[in-house]
Amino acid sequence: MPELPEVETVVRGLRLTVLGRRILSVTLRKTDFIDDPSLIERHLPGRRIEAVERYGKFMLLRLSAAQGEEHFANGDSASAALLVHLGMTGHIASTAVAEPWEKHTHAGFALDDGRELRYTDARRFGRLAYLSEALLPAELEGFGADPLEVTAEEFATRIRSRHSRIKALLLNQTVLRGVGNIYADESLWRAKIHPAKLGASINKKQAAVLHRALQAILKKAIVMRGSSIANFVDGEGKPGEYQQHHRAYGREGEKCYRCGAIIRRAIVAGRSSHFCPKCQIGPRGFLAISCTSEKLQRKSAVSNRKKTAKLSGKKTKLAAGNKLRKKRLKKS
Repeated sequence: MPELPEVETVVRGLRLTVLGRRILSVTLRKTDFIDDPSLIERHLPGRRIEAVERYGKFMLLRLSAAQGEEHFANGDSASAALLVHLGMTGHIASTAVAEPWEKHTHAGFALDDGRELRYTDARRFGRLAYLSEALLPAELEGFGADPLEVTAEEFATRIRSRHSRIKALLLNQTVLRGVGNIYADESLWRAKIHPAKLGASINKKQAAVLHRALQAILKKAIVMRGSSIANFVDGEGKPGEYQQHHRAYGREGEKCYRCGAIIRRAIVAGRSSHFCPKCQIGPRGFLAISCTSEKLQRKSAVSNRKKTAKLSGKKTKLAAGNKLRKKRLKKS
C-alpha cells in the first residue's frame, strides 16, 4: 500500500497537472469503493481544483464553491473536497481525453484544459469520497501528527507514553499519520531499535534518534519518488527508486549492511517486521520467525543449481572440443 512518500509523490505530480483546472463532468464505472457516487456526480462538475494536499496516506483535492444558480440551490455555495485513498493498487493521474481508458479505470473527471483526471484501481481497495466543508473536519479528526512536521518533543511524548510495541505505534495512524510497514522497518533499523520494543521502554535519546531517522528516510524517499515494491508508479508512469536503498524491509536472509548479521523477520503488530538481530536487540524471550534458514537453503539451492549448470556447460564444451580434436587426428 502506498505510504507517505508515495502519496506525496503523486500529490506533487497532480499539482503540476490539475491545479487550477475546473471539472466539467464526471464519468463513473464500478463504484463499490466510492462512499456515495451520486454526491460526486452531482457536486463536482463546475468546481475548480484549488489545492492538492496530502493528509497522511490520503489525498485531498480542495474544491472551490460551484458556480451558477442551480448549484446554489443544491447547496454547493461552500467549498468542498474530494478525498482519495489509493488502497493497494490505486493510481490517479491526468491524461488526454482522447486517450482510451485503461483497464480497471473506474472514474474520470473531465477538465477544462482538454484533459481528464482518471482513477484506476485493479483491486478496488482504494476510496473516493466527496466531503462538504461541514463534513471534512469530522473525517480528518482522530488522525495523529504528520511525521514530517511533528517536533522531537511531541514525537517522544507520543511514543514514550504508550505501552504498545514501537512498530505498532509507528503504524498507528492515530499516533502518526502516513507511516507504513516499509518506512517503519527502515527507520527502526537506522535507529537500532527492535520493532518489538515497547514504546514506554524507549528513552529520550532513542526517541530523538528515531525521530531524526524517520524524517530523514521519508524525505529521501520523497526525493526518490517512493518505493515501487509491486506496482506503484507516479503520475508520469515512472516507478520509484527508494527500494534500491532499503536496508531492512524485504531483506530477510540477507546480510545487514551495517554489521553483516543475517536480517530476520518477525510478526509484530500483525505485520511482517524485518530487523537485524545484532544491531536491534530484541526484548527478552522474543523469537523471530524460523524461516530464515529455509530461505537461505532455497537461495543456496538456486546458487548450487546455477553453479552446476555452469559447470555442466563447461564440461559439455570440453567434451565437444575433445571429440573435435579426435576427428581431426583421425583425418590426419
